Amino acid sequence: MLTVTGSIHNLDTGPRDRHLSDMTVAKPPSKARPVRPITRALALAAVAAVALGSIPARAQSSAGNIQTIRDAEIEQLLRDYTRPIFRAAGLSQQNVQVVIINQNVFNAFVMDAHHIFIFTGALKQATTPNQLIGVFAHECGHIVGGHLSKMRQELANAQTGVIVAMLLGAGAMIAGARSNSMGGANLGAAAMMAPQSYIEHTLLAYQRAQEEQADRAAVRFLTMTHQSAKGMYDTFKRFADEMMFSAKYIDPYVQNHPMPAERMAALEELVKTPYWDKKDPPELQFRHDMMRAKLYGFTDRPEMVLRRYPSTDTSMPARYARAISTYRFGDLRSAIAQIDSLIESMPNYPYFYELKGQALLEAGYPAEAIAPLRRAVQLAPTPALIQIMLGKALIATNNAKMADEAIPLLRTALITEPESGDAYEQLAMAYARKNDLADADLASAQAASARGDNRTARQLAARAKTRFPVGSPGWVKADDIVALNKNVKHGFFGISQ
Repeated sequence: MLTVTGSIHNLDTGPRDRHLSDMTVAKPPSKARPVRPITRALALAAVAAVALGSIPARAQSSAGNIQTIRDAEIEQLLRDYTRPIFRAAGLSQQNVQVVIINQNVFNAFVMDAHHIFIFTGALKQATTPNQLIGVFAHECGHIVGGHLSKMRQELANAQTGVIVAMLLGAGAMIAGARSNSMGGANLGAAAMMAPQSYIEHTLLAYQRAQEEQADRAAVRFLTMTHQSAKGMYDTFKRFADEMMFSAKYIDPYVQNHPMPAERMAALEELVKTPYWDKKDPPELQFRHDMMRAKLYGFTDRPEMVLRRYPSTDTSMPARYARAISTYRFGDLRSAIAQIDSLIESMPNYPYFYELKGQALLEAGYPAEAIAPLRRAVQLAPTPALIQIMLGKALIATNNAKMADEAIPLLRTALITEPESGDAYEQLAMAYARKNDLADADLASAQAASARGDNRTARQLAARAKTRFPVGSPGWVKADDIVALNKNVKHGFFGISQ
């Protein structure tokens, strides 16, 4: 279930009360000291170097407020894409999570050893599973190569010399200013800028080498899993073609990826493995097409959906995209009829039932949403996100007996989704329906903690402690939240609230 408007669950792209999942890239401290000019220059140099070392060129836009997507169908498909690659790369036990960023650009990157970030643009534009699998293999190459920690070390080594040089330049600026010498001040400014330019070129050259290493590792992982490297080659070839026109105007030393011609030349020697002509299985291609249709249906305007999937197209992905678009922007009755037609065509496809339940729940019919959501939970291989929505439908009926069913359901979902603020919020409401105020307060505290609202989490957990018997399991959990957030408040973990 993937939504853009209304009450949403699997696609978190609405406002906070619609379960928006925000990934804040940079948050300024609440109590910032004034920065003096020289200190500011040093700080800006360090920040720029960190940015160059950790964020790829195609991922630097809109970094202030990035929205992430959750969807059971898409996440299951990406797990199936990445599982063989993780196994070949030796990452199966590392709990690497794929995070979907809601931006319509073709990009993917890693920023630590446990997360691969991929953009909706990549999911929508990749026409075959193999193209995305190649992207994941490349990012695994970065993780296995330890490129992130190596980049940080390279940055630390470079910064020492830069800071010394910048201090000398700052001294020259001050001396020039005190003597009213414009030439001296300009010389100092030049001395400060020169090391920044040097570190930029040095780090970008280092990162280009890492990209080439990741390409080689990716081909190795694909070969080990008997998959073609053609999709990866086609993806980078497209990027190369896009850049080729302007490449002669680009300084190759300010690119954090290899220049197009040299990258493609290197790849051509690597990708011709025995599996070059191997095609994706038809069933996997079908699921890929369904994923793309779902994303287009949820993220594009109706006229754009009809242009891509006209009514003359009777394929299952086209019908799926049009049904989603109708549910989002059209008549509920027509949307349900289209979804029922999909269910009739594929009665064991869990995500059609999920879509029907979501449409009914968001239209204000929670009781009617329960049956299709129950069926979706039965059929889905990893139903945690659907279980949370079913719990929401059960609770929305305002029936205490339904709350009894929702509680174990939500607790089961939380085993797989332990950081779901949504699930804890629904759990709190279910306990409140039963007048179990202690557990309701504890679940509310856990929901606040999952959202990052540490003050509210601490207050609710403290109140929950007064309702539980001292030493009981609920009291211990509440006490843990209070203690943890006291530490956070006082900055014991390097955080200041």
